[in-house]
Amino acid sequence: MKPLAFSLSSSLSLALALPLLASAPVAVHAQQVATVTPGKQVVDNGTRILATLQQRRAEFQKNPDALRSFIDGELRNVFDRDYAARLVLGPHGRGASDADVKLFADAMTDNLMQRYGAALLGFDGKPRIRLKGESPLPNNRGVKVSTEILREGGDPIPVDYYVRNNGGWKIFDVMVEGVSYVQTFRSQFDAPLRQKSIPQVAADLRAGSISPGTDADGAR
Repeated sequence: MKPLAFSLSSSLSLALALPLLASAPVAVHAQQVATVTPGKQVVDNGTRILATLQQRRAEFQKNPDALRSFIDGELRNVFDRDYAARLVLGPHGRGASDADVKLFADAMTDNLMQRYGAALLGFDGKPRIRLKGESPLPNNRGVKVSTEILREGGDPIPVDYYVRNNGGWKIFDVMVEGVSYVQTFRSQFDAPLRQKSIPQVAADLRAGSISPGTDADGAR
């Protein structure tokens, strides 16, 4: 893969966080969300999160626990983590219990946010998110929301969000500069899941003995 002028881990952290952290529209205004397009929700939530990060940057830099709490508390409502986890597990998840999938989903999401949360504070120049378009996914699987992250003095970063309506528009995959979160992690977890059970791999994730990265290409 060609080297990126802007680190993929930083891009992924921003791409995951911007539309995922704003839970209020789903939790408080569920009726309104039903009439809001997924693209508008992504952009509106992303804009609000950028403003929050700018306003609370000093606080979060001094108190990493506050940043983690902010991310964790908001993320849970609008990221379709169990569905995303089943996609990451792929064939290893066939026949798996809902409890095992949830165990893996929680461990994977918490690991991601712990690793990438601090990177959210490293964005200078007030990046913005711009909607490019929406297109339906095959077999009524949901909608692809195409966006760009705009940065001062840098090229736009293309980001596609894959969402489905599951009690509101929820994101189950993110593709940053053509690299899919789901496909990348599926390939990286394949070897551990061949050797260990889902709960064992989840425990390794919790212990930090294995950790998903973003070096592999993911193709949808």
